[in-house]
Amino acid sequence: VQLQASGGGSVQAGGSLRLSCATSGRTFSTDVMAWFRQVPGKEREFVARIFWSVGSTAYADSVKGRFTISRDMAKNTVYLQMNNLKPEDTAVYYCASGYRTYSPDYWGQGTQVTVSS
Repeated sequence: VQLQASGGGSVQAGGSLRLSCATSGRTFSTDVMAWFRQVPGKEREFVARIFWSVGSTAYADSVKGRFTISRDMAKNTVYLQMNNLKPEDTAVYYCASGYRTYSPDYWGQGTQVTVSS
């Protein structure tokens, strides 16, 4: 399974970004597609999850109502639309895949998101 994340950048607070995660080699055991983020010196934290097969989603409380995870099955790509960004959203964002939401088996490279106040 290969995951290729893109779309990070720098924005001001209140702005928006859309992250993309192109996937290949997925199997039945990689139905979970998720985004995590990590700040230096802190543990990686869950952001959002979508089940590839049925499209149901879940979010961390800190991003609920501001972030939206979606997938395009034709393009084998998962997206994370991030609106109303806050400085505390600054982190390296990783896409991940696997059988379980909080312990994925596969990770993409990170993409940096920086939100300035």
